[in-house]
Amino acid sequence: MKIKKSPKATLENYNKLFMQLGLVLALLVVHLAIEYKTYDRVITQLGDNMMAAIEEEDIPLTQRVETAPPPPAPPPSIPDKIEVVKDDKKVIETKLESTESNEKVAIKVREIVEIKEEEDVVEDVPFAIIEDVPVFPGCTGSKEQKRECLSDKISQHVNRKFNADLAQELGLSPGKKRIFVMFKIDKNGDVTDIEARAPHVRLEKEAIRVIESLPKMQPGKQRGRPVGVKYSLPITFNVE
Repeated sequence: MKIKKSPKATLENYNKLFMQLGLVLALLVVHLAIEYKTYDRVITQLGDNMMAAIEEEDIPLTQRVETAPPPPAPPPSIPDKIEVVKDDKKVIETKLESTESNEKVAIKVREIVEIKEEEDVVEDVPFAIIEDVPVFPGCTGSKEQKRECLSDKISQHVNRKFNADLAQELGLSPGKKRIFVMFKIDKNGDVTDIEARAPHVRLEKEAIRVIESLPKMQPGKQRGRPVGVKYSLPITFNVE
């Protein structure tokens, strides 16, 4: 009897499949071998300095010791009996002499000098800034009215008393002439310290004469005290 093989049991039919599987496995192994990474193991040793730094620092533990307060002092002992000890030593008393003077003794005073307080010396004040102007006889009203009245009265007095014909007698050239006069109304109200400046000496003397004839006035005051007041006056006239 002849034995027949089953076509499924024939291995030759699977050679091609096995060859493909083997090729795939070989490629997979090669791929894994290429992609696989290796690392070198490095072991380092810690030095002494690093080990010392790692060591924990010992922290000493402190404990607060409370001291007990000192015991209170014992109360002083009080003796049952008080004994009086006699002192036989004599004490010498020292008499102190009084330093007060005897009221019966008279003290002679040679001289009593009275000290006078020195008054503040106020210098002469210009008419423009004086607080209280000198009062010309007949002038009344407020301070400003008295100031205007004084100027008007002095000008009227000069125009009435001054000899205007003197300029023609002196033969002065025609034109306007001017005389500058300065004087002081002192703290008594009198006119003093008259000065004049003119084109001719006789005109100066005439101006001084006219100012000297001014009446006595009430003195000007600065801070409530009488003071001298300086006044300046220009005298103007025409020579034809």
